[in-house]
Amino acid sequence: MTTADDLTQALDEAQSWQFLTEHRIGRLAIVIGGEPDIFPVNYVVDGRSIVFRTAEGSKMLAVALGGRMAFQADEWDHTGAVSVLAHGTARELGPGEIQSVEQLGLTPWVATLKVHWVRLEVDEIAGRAFAFGPEPEDFHPLG
Repeated sequence: MTTADDLTQALDEAQSWQFLTEHRIGRLAIVIGGEPDIFPVNYVVDGRSIVFRTAEGSKMLAVALGGRMAFQADEWDHTGAVSVLAHGTARELGPGEIQSVEQLGLTPWVATLKVHWVRLEVDEIAGRAFAFGPEPEDFHPLG
């Protein structure tokens, strides 16, 4: 019998970072005043951190309030999926830091002004790969 363990593989830290490096779109999760929110963002990886740009609003408020955030990126096709989840603390980059990350090619999705550059300093990262397949038949040990 196939088990969930047979269909799920944990990614190590290096594999998780490699996955994030190869992708550009993820979701940023924040909590303000006890209310969770999730935003799609485009991003780049810089060392062991995730950099994104934003305008004034909820994301910048979350940065100002302490900046603890979660970030997730994933992909899937007909055979399976990969998902990486990172946690960390965010801070706004200063002008000198922006100069060093501008070369990474991070531009806004839409033609709007995104003047705030934010770095999510990741302190926890985990990824998993899943193989898709048919749902197993119910197992009833007592008949």
